[in-house]
Amino acid sequence: MTIICADIERDSALWDAFVDAEAIAERAIEAAAERCGVTLMEGAEVAILLSDDAHVASVNKDWRQIDKPTNVLSFPAAEGAKIARAPFLGDIIIAHETVAKEAIAEGKAFEDHFAHLVVHGFLHLIGFDHIQEDEAERMESLETAILADLDIPDPYAEITD
Repeated sequence: MTIICADIERDSALWDAFVDAEAIAERAIEAAAERCGVTLMEGAEVAILLSDDAHVASVNKDWRQIDKPTNVLSFPAAEGAKIARAPFLGDIIIAHETVAKEAIAEGKAFEDHFAHLVVHGFLHLIGFDHIQEDEAERMESLETAILADLDIPDPYAEITD
């Protein structure tokens, strides 16, 4: 079992009502580390910032030249073979308002969507991406499996009435 340490901070009062955020994020990171198939250093750290749309939009503009908020941003600290020896894997920033809007629009529980985005962000930190179609399929399949381990429904399943 790979133990990953998550340093989780809140910089927006919007997260105050979500008292289980840290516990859910830690479980999501542990499940992702366990199933990802990537060798990771025992005790490697991940920083997660629970933020808001304004802050995420600013970071997104500065780093990606995209002038709008997004649900999750990931900033890997290591790449390739260095990931296995990295004591710090990187930073994840999550925007509360965007997560809430998406959860409502997609008919998902906020907690489940949040856990999915933590997993998604973590996988980006350890080298997964979804730019190419085959990469996207591999990443989505892994996300679905990790979330199933957490008893969270497939986030990519078609919603039928």
